[in-house]
Amino acid sequence: MPKNIAAFGEVMMRLQVPGYELLSQGNTLNYSFSGTGVNVISALARFGHNGHLITRLPANPLGDAAAAYLRKLGITSTLMSRGGSYIGMYFLENGFGVRSSRVTYSNRLESSFNTSPEGTYDYEAIAEQIDAVHFCGITLAMNEVVRQHMKSLARAVKQRGGTVIFDCNYRPSHWGENGYEKAKPHYEEMLQLADIVMMNEKDAMLTLGMSTDKVEREEQLEELIPAVAQQYGIHTIAGTHRSIHSDNSHSLRGFIFKDRTFTYSKTLTFAVYDRIGAGDAFASGVIHGELEGYPVEKTAQYAATAGMLAHTVVGDTPMASAEDILRTMTQSVGDVER
Repeated sequence: MPKNIAAFGEVMMRLQVPGYELLSQGNTLNYSFSGTGVNVISALARFGHNGHLITRLPANPLGDAAAAYLRKLGITSTLMSRGGSYIGMYFLENGFGVRSSRVTYSNRLESSFNTSPEGTYDYEAIAEQIDAVHFCGITLAMNEVVRQHMKSLARAVKQRGGTVIFDCNYRPSHWGENGYEKAKPHYEEMLQLADIVMMNEKDAMLTLGMSTDKVEREEQLEELIPAVAQQYGIHTIAGTHRSIHSDNSHSLRGFIFKDRTFTYSKTLTFAVYDRIGAGDAFASGVIHGELEGYPVEKTAQYAATAGMLAHTVVGDTPMASAEDILRTMTQSVGDVER
C-alpha cells in the first residue's frame, strides 16, 4: 500500500566539474538540483509511494527551474512554498583513487529555505496529510529558526501517530568550532522524537559523546547502538559500513538494529561512478522496507542494494526502481538485459 511520505529539507543547486578535474582546472560546470530530502523522497516516489517535499524555493527563475526539476523526479509540490531570492549551492569535484571527492558550499545561510520566517509551514495541516516524515542532521545544523520548524513539525507528526525518521548526517563544516558540543542537545531532542534513525557507531561516539573500549567497528557498533535505541526509545536504527579499496572499488555492508537484534546485509563490492547521495538511497530502502512491513533481512539487503546502485549513476538522486533493486538482489550483476 503506497504511503504519503514527506521530507523536510533544502533544495540545493549542484554544480559539478566534468570528469575528475579540480575547480581550478575546469572552466565549465554542469548543474542539477538535489538535497537529502530530494534524494530520499524521489527514491520513495520511484518505489511507488506519494513523495512530498516540505521546503521553500526562491520566487524567481532559479526557483522555477528547481520546481520543474523536482516535478520530473516525481515529487509532489503541494507542500512547497515560494519566497526569498536565493538557492543554496555546492560545487562538486570528483575524487579519484587516493584523492577524495570534495564538496564546497556557497550561499547556504541566505537561501530561501534557511531564511524561512515563522509561519511558513502549517505543521498541523502537514501532519494530517502524511504517514511519515524524514529529517536530517544537515538541516538541523543550519540555524535556530530552521531547527524550530524541524522540531515543531516532528512533534506534530508524532502526536498524530505518524512515523518520524531522522538521519544523523553530521557535517563538521556546518557546525563549526566545537561542533559536536553544539550539536549534541539538538541531536538528542530529534532522537527522542524519532522512530527510525540512520546512524552508526561513529555518530554515537562523536555526536552523542558515548564511549567504548572496543576497537573493531562492528564490536563498537554492537555495543553502542543498542544503548542508543534503549536510551531514546528508538524502534529501528540502520546504517552502513564502507571500505574503499586500492583499485577505487568500494564495499558496502548495511545493518539494521530492531527488536534488540542486529541484521546485516551481504557485503557488496562494486565500482563507483558517483558516490554522492548513496547514503540517501540506503535510507530510502530502509524506510520503504519498514513502511511496507518487509522481513528485516529483506529490508537490509534491499537498502544495501539500493545504496550500491546509486553509485552507478551520475548525480545525487537515486534512479533505481523497486524492480531494479529486487532484480539486482536475485540476478547476477553486469549481464546485458535483452
